Amino acid sequence: MASNKNQEREAREARERLKLYNARQGVHEHRVKRRRRDNIIAVLGALVVIALAAATQIFYFSAGPGVPEATPSASATPEATGENVGDVPAADTAEARTWTGEMTLNDIPLGISLDGALAPQAAASLIGDIRNGYLVGKTCHRLADSDSFKVLQCGSLDGTGASDASYSFGPIENAPADEVYPTGTIAMARVGEDAYSNGHQFFIVFGDTTIPSDSAGGYTVVGLVTSGLDQLQTGIVDGGIVDGAADGAPVVPTTITAATIQ
Repeated sequence: MASNKNQEREAREARERLKLYNARQGVHEHRVKRRRRDNIIAVLGALVVIALAAATQIFYFSAGPGVPEATPSASATPEATGENVGDVPAADTAEARTWTGEMTLNDIPLGISLDGALAPQAAASLIGDIRNGYLVGKTCHRLADSDSFKVLQCGSLDGTGASDASYSFGPIENAPADEVYPTGTIAMARVGEDAYSNGHQFFIVFGDTTIPSDSAGGYTVVGLVTSGLDQLQTGIVDGGIVDGAADGAPVVPTTITAATIQ
């Protein structure tokens, strides 16, 4: 009887040991599978990170802020395609020379010079506007006076800043490479992103001004104010801007009362 009980106990213990062994084996196999799965996930994660890093580098150096900047020359302009609209004088009528004259705003005479060599098309246009009397009676509708933007813009068709849809030309000429327009600069106004939207409007810079280029480039520097800037400052600029704004209509109504060129 005792022998049978011993056999049963040994058999029961054997079953328990087998069950424990199987459980341990199961746990071990689960750990192996989980480790294998974790390794696969880690490898896939690393591949994703590498792919994202590569994509980021490609974007950065092909379309993002890492694109090398072009170094334009003083008179360089971006490639532009377009055509002149209206009765725009031929560029060669500027004769590749310096033109001198006078433009009077209200009762303030400004000595001016136009550069027919570096900005022949713009100079030809402005010379034409002076000779045919277009500018006389036109207003200076815009005054901007901030730390880095000091301009008086003139020549609008109707005095509101509207351009003349029947007259426009390009390309951009003699734009400064550093985007700085020094005091005394006379430059052509145009529509943003459009190199062939120069027209009758121009602006006079009465303090060093920085104007960022857009996709079309900078703004054509056509000439200089050679005298009268001090009077312009005291007679018009110091009067301020309507409503105390930094950019808007001048408080002192300003009209081009005379213009000559030779």
